[in-house]
Amino acid sequence: MTALMKSVGTRALKLSSAVNFRLNKCGETPKRSLRSFSTLMSPPSKAIVYDQHGSPDSVTRVVNLPPVEVRDNDVCVKMIAAPINPSDINRIEGVYPVRPPVPAVGGYEGVGEVYAVGSNVNSLSPGDWVIPSPPSSGTWQTYVVKEESVWHKIDKSCPMEYAATITVNPLTALRMLEDFVSLASGDSVVQNGATSIVGQCVIQLARLRGISTINIIRDRPGSDEARENLKALGADEVFSESQLNVKNVKSLLGELPEPALGFNCVGGNAASLVLKFLREGGTMVTYGGMSKKPITVSTTSFIFKDLALKGFWLQNWLSLGKVKECREMIDYLLGLARDGKLKYETELVPFDEFPVALDKALGKVGRQPKQVITF
Repeated sequence: MTALMKSVGTRALKLSSAVNFRLNKCGETPKRSLRSFSTLMSPPSKAIVYDQHGSPDSVTRVVNLPPVEVRDNDVCVKMIAAPINPSDINRIEGVYPVRPPVPAVGGYEGVGEVYAVGSNVNSLSPGDWVIPSPPSSGTWQTYVVKEESVWHKIDKSCPMEYAATITVNPLTALRMLEDFVSLASGDSVVQNGATSIVGQCVIQLARLRGISTINIIRDRPGSDEARENLKALGADEVFSESQLNVKNVKSLLGELPEPALGFNCVGGNAASLVLKFLREGGTMVTYGGMSKKPITVSTTSFIFKDLALKGFWLQNWLSLGKVKECREMIDYLLGLARDGKLKYETELVPFDEFPVALDKALGKVGRQPKQVITF
């Protein structure tokens, strides 16, 4: 933590020559050209940080960070909301493949309002709503200062809980539907982890394309309610894992076609169930492993069904120079959310109650909606 404070403090104490900047102070009209003879600084920030990797409920804490210099190409953003994603937890645990060096501020996506901009910034103004696109670490703090190129301006009419969570999960669902198999209206897909936000988005995005969904959920208290919720989103079939303990799962499809594409975020037996549904030549895409159990595939699945196993990692896709394409898709998804065509459950939690939200995100109190911190 000392290293983090020293790094921030060093930047905060730097002085520069006179700069032009625009600053949005609470309750005041933004000033477009205010001449100053001192460095433009962000307000002090309150942040969730971790000094070492480990269990998030043990290594995270709230600290006060000093003001940070807003350089000529920088934008200071007052965060509005940011979610707690499984990948955030994995980064803190030190098991995610790409993670910031410690000490670090948590969080990877979110939405904020432009508070101040450097003299060279032309595309953003105080009061604009922005998200880091592609996502960028350090969103669990009240003020974030990063270069203009990091931020993507969005429509302020979109509910903040969707703006804060639109990138990691909905974008994953969209890319998986479009990148692996050429699907047409009348086709079907199968997935486990259907109650996750990715799963819910798959259901709705598929339905918009005339594609049916076969959904697998775990056997646990509340599964009947979960089934009805997924049906309300447009799921065609919802099966618990125990319901699929039959010799031929395809006999349960009725009039639905055998799926050519399947999604797995669980692993273990749940992945095997996805494979059983796939038609000859089908593809299963793995994007998570919540059960932490390996995927086991029979020899016959390869020889006689010619199944293909692939993986998807959004971080890798974003690293391929797809910033423009990413932002276009985010605008598309935000438009669906604004129009009520893309829905998923979230719970807004005040920043001061972060430990409560973290416990829920860690699964300590049963299944909970996506936890979204508000600042």
